[in-house]
Amino acid sequence: MNTFRTDTTFAGRIPELYDRLLVPMIFASYASDIATRVAARNPSRVLETAAGTGVVTRAMSRMLPSHVEIVATDLNQAMLDRAAANDAGRPINWQQANALQLPFDDASFDIVVCQFGAMFFPDKAAAFAEARRVLRSGGALLFNVWDRIEENEFAHTITEALRRLFPVDPPLFMERTPHGYFDAQVISHDLASAGFDATPSIATVTARSRAATAHLVAVAYCQGTPLRNEIESRPFVTLDDATDASATAIEARFGTGLVDGKIQAHVIAVAR
Repeated sequence: MNTFRTDTTFAGRIPELYDRLLVPMIFASYASDIATRVAARNPSRVLETAAGTGVVTRAMSRMLPSHVEIVATDLNQAMLDRAAANDAGRPINWQQANALQLPFDDASFDIVVCQFGAMFFPDKAAAFAEARRVLRSGGALLFNVWDRIEENEFAHTITEALRRLFPVDPPLFMERTPHGYFDAQVISHDLASAGFDATPSIATVTARSRAATAHLVAVAYCQGTPLRNEIESRPFVTLDDATDASATAIEARFGTGLVDGKIQAHVIAVAR
């Protein structure tokens, strides 16, 4: 199986479930955090890559003055369509684009921002080099990545449940991709390889993830991410079976009713 293809395909029901369930569960608090960091730099033109369904775009729209231009891009048109359907409160330039081949002029943005997208880039250094190319002198690249899966309790619990359900060939999307790019030395090396001379700042930010039920957590992860693609490619076990097994594992660890788990990420900033 081509894991890159399945790991980067956000289509079908994934954008809707991702936006409705995962965004408030794990992405919203980090979106506010990174948008605050962007606003502190007083940019006039901002490029967002891997914008997904626009949670960071909307946060920046609220925090940045109305004269600041926001260009939001993503590889998956279906995710951008979902993002554009949400009210951002101001005009946004939504544009389908590959972060490894940005269709923008050199030195045309003050900030490039990317929330939880770098992990999906097949060539991180190449993507960072593209970000550097479109940044003006004195600009900055700001992005965040999830920490190791063991520091993110819902993702880890579900991955272990699926490992038991699929003992021969477990679907390891969460461990492999969203939580597979957390090493500070590796990230720093990739940025240096991309041409960034400055030492990046790397801050670890811990937060809480909450949902009304364990079942909602299981649906969010198993059906609202590309983990769905991997599960559906396996024989004998259905998507509903995998979702139910994941819900049972979440409930066993976090209880019935409202569930609350730790999430942790690294926020990286590097100057051009």
